Amino acid sequence: MSFEVKEKDLLGRIGKLKTKSGAVETPLMFPVINPSIQLVPPQRLKDEFGFEAVITNAYILWKRYREQPANEGLHKFLKYDGSVMTDSGAYQILVYGNVEVSQAEIVDYQERIGSDIATILDIPTGWHVPKERAKETVAETLKRAKAFFKLKTRQDTLWVGPVQGGRHLDLVAKSAKAMGKLPFPIHALGSPTEVMENYRYDVLVDMIMTAKMNLPPERPLHLFGAGHPHMMALAAALGCDLFDSAAYALYARENRYMTENGTWRLGEMDYFPCQCPRCAKATPKQVLELPKADKEQFLAEHNLHVCMAELNRIKQAIRDGRLWEHVEMRAHNHPALLTALKRVKAYEGFIAEGSPTVKQSGFFFLGNVGLARPEIVHYRQRLSTRYQPPCEAKVLLLVPQTRTKPFHRSEEFKQARRVVNSLGEEAAAQVHVCFYVAPFGVVPLELDEVYPLSQHETALPLDCEVTDYVASQVADYVARSNYQAVVLLHDPKTWGNSVKQQCKRTCSKKDAAFEYLQINVQSTKQFLARLESLIKKSLSEQL
Repeated sequence: MSFEVKEKDLLGRIGKLKTKSGAVETPLMFPVINPSIQLVPPQRLKDEFGFEAVITNAYILWKRYREQPANEGLHKFLKYDGSVMTDSGAYQILVYGNVEVSQAEIVDYQERIGSDIATILDIPTGWHVPKERAKETVAETLKRAKAFFKLKTRQDTLWVGPVQGGRHLDLVAKSAKAMGKLPFPIHALGSPTEVMENYRYDVLVDMIMTAKMNLPPERPLHLFGAGHPHMMALAAALGCDLFDSAAYALYARENRYMTENGTWRLGEMDYFPCQCPRCAKATPKQVLELPKADKEQFLAEHNLHVCMAELNRIKQAIRDGRLWEHVEMRAHNHPALLTALKRVKAYEGFIAEGSPTVKQSGFFFLGNVGLARPEIVHYRQRLSTRYQPPCEAKVLLLVPQTRTKPFHRSEEFKQARRVVNSLGEEAAAQVHVCFYVAPFGVVPLELDEVYPLSQHETALPLDCEVTDYVASQVADYVARSNYQAVVLLHDPKTWGNSVKQQCKRTCSKKDAAFEYLQINVQSTKQFLARLESLIKKSLSEQL
């Protein structure tokens, strides 16, 4: 295999991709190289900015330079000694409708110039196209992909098999399944540029996830044109390993200054928020007064620093098991990104399946968007399929979460436990103590210290979506268990009435007794006496 995964979180992966020019680490961004108008010399991209690979357009090279890149070798021609990927001219097909080169010619050309990673001449679907036209692009791309293997001659080039279909997800699935059966070492999602230009990141989530769910998981996925740092974390979390972008240079020509949170206009800035080598030595006013070429180079270099910094943050987040927190932080910088993150919930099961179940550290739960994160999905699935309450348990005592973790070490629990133990050994064994906890739902006492039930921090006050979710999980747990009575310690200040109402409704449906005791409305002594009375009542009714 040319791709080796070293670390993973969500569907994001730190990996090593081996090319004939050396190994590169993913997630990886390829800066786009245009030999005719290159603001930053290619070798500087590697030596000063840390980009281990670049991408250029083989069709443009063929059209403008013909045999020069083949005679000199692509790396010498570009004056770059890292790995080089080449596109085939598909973007020009998308923009202009056609190119002046055949599939056989561009495959041969990419082999002769010495591309490390090369792309077949696919037919991009585009954005606003009818389904019939989309079907044609999928069919023609697949036809060319199958024919390609009779054309290639080199064994040291990593070829990319693009997935088409655009916003027509059934076609994306069909394309991905068919492409996945062919021996391409890398795949790419085609036609995302217009989706991103229109800030339809929710549609992009659907496209990426549909492709990922139908492609071989061991192969890296390239997302064409996804080079803005504010959305890299989302794409990486969904399993995109490779990106490419000319935005660093295109934005520079428009006096646009990239940040990890968005893009600013240079003429509207008074301060640079960045301390990269360029920004640390200048002010926006000074840069505005530079000659046009110098100003563009300044902005291009800053934009590259921002992109690389974000890639490094993403990698560290993957290594620390905190990619979700990083994505959520980025998503709150733009409504379109937050909408996209909410869309991720539709794929929570698939993402959880590919994400680690145990990590080295806990996590921060910030709000209802986080209900789709794998730790919560894993727990919900395992509690429903792998856990059974003690067979002797007749009464469920539901205790609200405490700030102390593990919960059984809290003073509130110890008081309730003393009441249960005072009933005697036989009666106490019939009382099963569980906590109701945001964001997990029911946490049985015996699982209290299992990761991540005590290894998380939750933001308060809770969103109503979170309390409703926990209430539904409590109700589901009660419904599938054999308790004959439920005693709920009710905390309306934190939980409102949702847990009480759903639990009461479920008990009524299964003809189980339900009692509740509101906390913080009476003295501790009165509260414990009332709790003892309710538990005794519940036990006696079952006898």
